[in-house]
Formats: sequence, C-alpha cells, structure tokens
Amino acid sequence: MDFGKQIKQIRLDKNLTQEQMGIMLNVTRQSISNWENNKNLPDLELLVSMSKVFSLSLDQLILGGNDMNNLTEKLIKDGSETRRAKFNLILVIIGTALLCIGASCLIIKGMSVEYVDAQGILHENFFLLPIGFLFLFSGIATFCIVGIKNIITRINSKS
Repeated sequence: MDFGKQIKQIRLDKNLTQEQMGIMLNVTRQSISNWENNKNLPDLELLVSMSKVFSLSLDQLILGGNDMNNLTEKLIKDGSETRRAKFNLILVIIGTALLCIGASCLIIKGMSVEYVDAQGILHENFFLLPIGFLFLFSGIATFCIVGIKNIITRINSKS
C-alpha cells in the first residue's frame, strides 16, 4: 500500500482529523496532509513516534504490506546517500592530508641547508622533492576522483 494511503487509513481508522493527528505527532496539519498526498515523507524519528503512538510495528508502517512502497524506497535512498557522503568525507580528509604532507616536504626541502662536510660529502635531503611532489599529486588526484564521482552520481540521478 502507498505510504500516503496508509497514513490516511490509520488516521481514519482512529477517527482523527489531520489536526488531531498532527498534535499527537507534534507536527503541523500541513505535514499530515503532505504525507497523505505523497508530497513529502516523514523522517525516521517521526516514523518511530508514529509506530509508538498508533501501536504499529515499524515493519508494518514502513513496508505497508508485502510490496515496497515509496517510504521504503526513500529510506533505502537516504541510506545510500549517507554512505556516499561519509565515503566522500573520508576521501576529502585523505586528500587534504596528502596535500599537507606534500607541501610540508617541499617547505622542509626549501628551508634545509645543504653543506659539504670535512670529508667532501654533500649532505642534502634531495629525496624530499620527489616525495613532496608525489604526495601533492596524490592529494590532487583524490580531489579529482571525488569530484568526478559526484558529477557522475548527479548525472545518473537526473536520468
């Protein structure tokens, strides 16, 4: 059963107006109307409140029977978006750390003193240049991957 129809049926079974149901759930009458007309859907906290107030299981409220309804699809979509956002945040943190390490290597190389000791051996930390550039390139590549992935996701969600 469609979530909007299910909410309306629950309300009618309990002989409640939209205003009364809204008061019971601490939302406005317009929210109840929007849910019943499938203009928007409640968040997870409100679903838990509804299940407690109307003595329904979350399975019955979310699934509404054997078929997947629009609320179930919304919860699945929200879960995948949350995982994607966490993954992107982790990649951005990694990219930032790589850029900072690369910049630090280059700064240390620029500020270090090169000298020749008494035996004629040159002391120079030349290895910091390739390492610094490698970290900088890795950080930039990480940001590019996150950006391209987000663009692809937006294009796929529009189609």
